[in-house]
Amino acid sequence: MRIGITYDLKVDGPSPEGLPDDFQEEFDSPVTIEAIAQTLRRLGHEVEKLGDGRELLQRLLAEPPDLVFNTAEGQGIGRSREARVPAVLEMLGIPYTGSDPLTLAVTLDKDCARRLVASAGIAVPPGVVVQDGTEALAAVTKAAVPFPVIVKPAWEGSSKGIRGKSLVDRPEDLTGVVAWLQRDHRQPVLIEEYIEGDELTVGLLGNAPPRVLGVMRVLPSKPNGRFVYSLEVKRDYLQQVRYECPPPYPAALLRAIEEAALAAFRTLGCRDVSRLDFRLRDGVPYFLEVNPLPGLNPESSDLMIMSRLVGWQPDRVIETIFQSAVERLTNK
Repeated sequence: MRIGITYDLKVDGPSPEGLPDDFQEEFDSPVTIEAIAQTLRRLGHEVEKLGDGRELLQRLLAEPPDLVFNTAEGQGIGRSREARVPAVLEMLGIPYTGSDPLTLAVTLDKDCARRLVASAGIAVPPGVVVQDGTEALAAVTKAAVPFPVIVKPAWEGSSKGIRGKSLVDRPEDLTGVVAWLQRDHRQPVLIEEYIEGDELTVGLLGNAPPRVLGVMRVLPSKPNGRFVYSLEVKRDYLQQVRYECPPPYPAALLRAIEEAALAAFRTLGCRDVSRLDFRLRDGVPYFLEVNPLPGLNPESSDLMIMSRLVGWQPDRVIETIFQSAVERLTNK
């Protein structure tokens, strides 16, 4: 089988003028793409690295592959950027791994995802989306969102825009933080109640039904008050955090977390692979967001760290994503 890999690569060097230093945070390194390619070659397939953008379109039209392993995040700003590559593939009749355009658009828009997940009876933190920093405090008051709050871009992933200063304790500080995010990320801002409790992420693989790869707790290496799994922390994860998979919870609580993740996966229409983030407070898992295009860096991505903690090698995760897509497509 001829397999194409779609992706957006990180480019070395400073950020272009007017863009924040995290604008490429979701993009992949050559190491990640080569790890995917090596796994697929080991399975006996011919692999072509297709990339994204105009070059991808030209290659798909010239010689379409039998299947695409999709990791493309999409360039620019917009809540549909992750949906672009799957939409093109569907238009051309080329099968691919992972979720479809609707799911990728809905999950990138954090508020849309929250609303759908809440409709399935899963707990979500109280929150509100604002378009202008000057209206932030009034909107939070009207929506009865209690302080402290977390302020984040509404259409981003990989902790883009989530920094230490995103945790806001005082109403008088909210306008400035919202204005900073809107200036850097040029999109609406989601303001949520900060859920005091454990940071959790759940990995799911496969379909009908998906399997739980693991429930992983993320803890600060040196507890120093309230923990935010911010971009600064993630960039220095070897020093700043430690991981437990599974965490030492009672079996009933672990099962409740898994059931919440599975319900969110089904409600949002995810396929083949997803990583879902929660905060746990008083035994209740609160849904934060889902990443249906989770990072696959063999060393540093949360899904691969989780896989090692449960005894899986990274290539097994990639193989499982691929095989899940093939089985799903075969059983249509």
